[in-house]
Parts: sequence; structure tokens; C-alpha cells
Amino acid sequence: MRCVHEKNGNHVIQKCIESVSTEKIGFILSSFHGQVSALSSHPYGCRVIQRVLEHCSDEQVSRGIVDEILKSACTLAQDPYGNYVTQHILDTGKPHERSQIIRKLAGKFIGMSQLNYASNVIEKCLIYGDASEHDLIIEEFIAESDNNDALLMLMKDQFANHVNQKIFDIGTEKQKETFLNCIKTHLSVLKIFTYAKQIVARYEQLTEGTTHDQA
Repeated sequence: MRCVHEKNGNHVIQKCIESVSTEKIGFILSSFHGQVSALSSHPYGCRVIQRVLEHCSDEQVSRGIVDEILKSACTLAQDPYGNYVTQHILDTGKPHERSQIIRKLAGKFIGMSQLNYASNVIEKCLIYGDASEHDLIIEEFIAESDNNDALLMLMKDQFANHVNQKIFDIGTEKQKETFLNCIKTHLSVLKIFTYAKQIVARYEQLTEGTTHDQA
């Protein structure tokens, strides 16, 4: 464990995980038991855990590692290093593992979208989630459409605005319409804010044909 926390030692551990069969490094992997969340939040440990996720051939060990990550999914998503581990599972994990992360974050999508590290995780949830999970996330945002001030705040936010842009990529036509109506209501205000400029650009791109037709 000491090597994992060391600037140079962690590279040795990573190389062992990458190059040596899982059977021969079982003593290393077993030392991670019960420590996965703490390691995932460490600047060097997070790299080691990602290598385990990539190269471990022992299904039981891999499942144990993932289970510990899932238990701390909300905390790790907000962590400067843990968010990379969470994203790694969303990028390369099994569908049921991705689903578990998304379900763990349900009810927290809006708050996390306004956080530096967690907003990247929410974007990955939108990229890799299935249709029902897209709805779960997007409907949480749309619920704020009754409170235009709240939705406006998200569109101006330096992190949440990227999540909103992703919703334009994968949302249904009805979901996009809800966002477009909110943008239309607050267009003059949004144009003032630096972080909202891309949202405004997307709005103008998506409504250009409609505007011309009305003209």
C-alpha cells in the first residue's frame, strides 16, 4: 500500500498490474480490499485502481473493486481524483455497472452538474446511459422548468451549461422544446453571461429554420 501512495512507487504497481498475470499479483490486489474508495480519492491511487479495472482477469476481484466504488459513487463523483475512477466505469464498465452509478446519483443530477468534477460524471451518464436513464436525468432538469429562475441559473453556470448542451444532443424533441422555451424567455439575459454563450448559440442554431419560416 505504501508504494501505491508514492510518486514513483505507484508506477511500479501500475506496471505490475498491466504486465503480470492476475494470479501472480493476488497479494497486491487483496491489499486493496476495503481501501478502494480511499485509493480512488488519492492522486496516485486513482491511477492504480483504473489499471485494475482495465487489466484484472479475476471476475471476483474485479467485482469486489467495482462494488466498493459503487458504494461511494456520490462521494467519488465529486472528488478531484475519484471522479476519474467513476468516469472510467461509465466509459468501460458493464451496462449494469453504469446503471448502478446513474441510479446512485439520481436526485442529485442538478446539484452535481454545478460542481467542477461531478459535472463531468453527469455528462458521461448522459453519454453512456440508456434511453430510460436519459429520461431519468433529463426529467430532473425539466422539473425545474416550472421554476424558470432555477433553470436559468443552470444555463448560466460554468459547469452545468455543458450538461445542458449535452441534453440538446441526446434529449427527445419534447425535452429539447422545454429547454428552448426557457432559453427563449431569458434570451436577452443569457446573452450577457460568458458561460451561457454556447447555450445561446445552440438555441439560435436549432431555431434558425423556425425563425426563417416565421419571417
